[in-house]
Amino acid sequence: MMNGGKEMGQIAQNNEVLLKGKLAKTASYKMTGITSEQKNEALKKIAEQILVDQNVILSANKRDLQLGKEKGMSDAILDRIMLNEERINGIVEGIQQVVDLADPIGEVLETIKKENGLFIQRKRVPIGVIGMIYEARPNVTIDAATLALKTGNAIILRGSSSAKFSNLALVDSIHRALDKTAIPKDAVQFIEDTSRETAKALFQLNDYLDVLIPRGGKDLIQTVIREATVPVIETGAGNCHIFIERTANFEMAKEIVLNAKLQRPSVCNAAESLLIDQHWFDKYGVELLQVLHAHQVEIYGDEKICQAFPPARPATEEDWYQEYLALKMSAKLVNSLEEAVAHIHKYGTKHSEAIITEDEDQAAIFLQNVDAAAVYHNASTRFTDGFEFGYGAEIGISTQKLHARGPMGLKALTSSKFIIKGKGQVRE
Repeated sequence: MMNGGKEMGQIAQNNEVLLKGKLAKTASYKMTGITSEQKNEALKKIAEQILVDQNVILSANKRDLQLGKEKGMSDAILDRIMLNEERINGIVEGIQQVVDLADPIGEVLETIKKENGLFIQRKRVPIGVIGMIYEARPNVTIDAATLALKTGNAIILRGSSSAKFSNLALVDSIHRALDKTAIPKDAVQFIEDTSRETAKALFQLNDYLDVLIPRGGKDLIQTVIREATVPVIETGAGNCHIFIERTANFEMAKEIVLNAKLQRPSVCNAAESLLIDQHWFDKYGVELLQVLHAHQVEIYGDEKICQAFPPARPATEEDWYQEYLALKMSAKLVNSLEEAVAHIHKYGTKHSEAIITEDEDQAAIFLQNVDAAAVYHNASTRFTDGFEFGYGAEIGISTQKLHARGPMGLKALTSSKFIIKGKGQVRE
């Protein structure tokens, strides 16, 4: 009986995914006839509804935060979950930015006129049904849904249990708003069951899902890559490095490092690793580490750094790979640009990497040779973000190389279609 009950539970979970997959697929066909004006009107209604429902959303978020504290979640995770009036206003502002962006659907990408009279165009079209599986951040619910709708896609959202009540409240607001628009509310589906079984069912929803985007920690992403049978756009973890080259200006280096580490430590574009040229360190290194230490940043250093700066803890091999998402940072001395690049290629996650230098030649070599979605010269890694790049909200930061790379805005959620017009031509 126990095994039978478990099996029935799994069937029910899979049925939820299957049902919502069918609804999303049907809605995606209806979306092809929705105009840019209708999409923008729907997004405005969603923004208005979120403000109307703000107290309900914040109450649901407090419930998630309380449950998280009871489960002993870290401050970094709780920060990702937390919503407040400021963050709600930020979400609404993000929706307005998406409204203001040009609709990419219908854009002509290529035109070919053949000698036989065939007229061929390649146009930008929606992908169809996007699956989004994500952890913690409830703002992803709105970002993903609004970007999908703006590009004429349907979307299936599957958040984590840590933000379940926040996500439910946000999706309820979306549905209430869409009921007043030309867009079918079935275009936004939310998987309420947060069990592993529903996740696995989503991984293999090939009949209804066109692409799956995981957004979260390393374990989630690797699980999706390993188990999914639907196409996946990988959004990787962010073990982001800053390399301080020997000619770096101290004040600039200090400000960039502090911003990249402290401005919001719990996000994927925060700096996690420092690589410091030995000559620069001899002049300024201890002072920089003292400033970080004064801001409660724990330093995990190599042997030389630990000798020069006693508060540092010895770094393990795991520390060089670590995405801390907290007030922690690994630090290593290097003797050359080549050594720094080799370290990044071994331990990095192809997210965001930075060099601080006054030597333009060294900067050019770094920017060309480092394999990452975003590479920086004399700027903080915290800029790897859809808002900062002018895309409005982002659905994730792709660390792979096919289809999309870096912050994924509207165009990353489109495909293309060839449209061929003739006058009776046949192939000989």
